[in-house]
Amino acid sequence: MSGPVKLAVVYYSATGVVAEIANALVSEAEAAGAEVRLRRVAELAPDEAVDANPAWRANLEATRAVAEVTPDDLVWADAVIFGSPTRYGNVAAQLKQFIDSLGPQWQQGLLADKVYSGFTSTSTKHGGQESTLLALYNSVHHFGGILVSPGYTDGSKFVDGNPYGTSHVDGQGQFKVDGETRQAASVQARRVVNVARALRAGSA
Repeated sequence: MSGPVKLAVVYYSATGVVAEIANALVSEAEAAGAEVRLRRVAELAPDEAVDANPAWRANLEATRAVAEVTPDDLVWADAVIFGSPTRYGNVAAQLKQFIDSLGPQWQQGLLADKVYSGFTSTSTKHGGQESTLLALYNSVHHFGGILVSPGYTDGSKFVDGNPYGTSHVDGQGQFKVDGETRQAASVQARRVVNVARALRAGSA
């Protein structure tokens, strides 16, 4: 197949950390030669919950221009990177609701044989990063997807220490997305694009 790898970066972000990582992944994937769609999932929380946290409201307003994801974005893609903050060690309901809506595409086999990966953020160290990504990856297995985690494939991964995907500890907004997280995003984005490209070449 000719043309660039088609990558969908699909995320949910409350206060903006996951959105910032998503943008870093997009930049790195584009630098690696991919055609990228950045998509956010719909907010499900009521206004009173959003308004109780100024950072949540600010991020919602700041990202309104980002298109909401549709199932067609996944059908279009050769590779998908999902992003979610942890919610009690699990995927946020907003992203899970979108994944749960993909039954028709799953039944038709339209989600199979694509590359998938994931990223996350937590407020605290050991706050559920690995369990959130592993929970997310359960869906990939049901899709018949090809899971591509970053692993310890680059020396920088021994610094951030998460072979499952890019992750960040934000400490309730105290710790901004830094060079360590951006380097992890670079490794992950390039690995996803390269593996997807190799799979496309093998099926051509």
